[in-house]
Amino acid sequence: QVQLVESGGGLVQAGGSLRLSCAASGRTVSGYNMGWFRQAPGKEREFVATIRRSGGATYYADSVKGRFTISRENAKNTVYLQMNSLKPEDTAVYRCAADSGGYSVYYESTSYEYWGQGTQVTVSS
Repeated sequence: QVQLVESGGGLVQAGGSLRLSCAASGRTVSGYNMGWFRQAPGKEREFVATIRRSGGATYYADSVKGRFTISRENAKNTVYLQMNSLKPEDTAVYRCAADSGGYSVYYESTSYEYWGQGTQVTVSS
């Protein structure tokens, strides 16, 4: 089992930056495919970014590509989501997730077994 706790959310103005953290315990994040998802009120949960356990390849949703960066700091057993050039449409609850499997569809939430409780990101216009 791995436990995930997100932090770093808050209120920022459009164009600002925010860094989310996903602290893991119980297991090391390097052993998991890690993902970030978000869900805005009235909308379905959507994929944001992932970093794979083998090789560290990263993939992003088109809506955040070039603005967001997912990274992993093994010494702190933490995954980060650096968010730059934030837009009001980025407003959502952001959750991190872990997948211990092999190949998986990285952009599907059902591929992930463990989830954090979420942290709110609000971007004002």
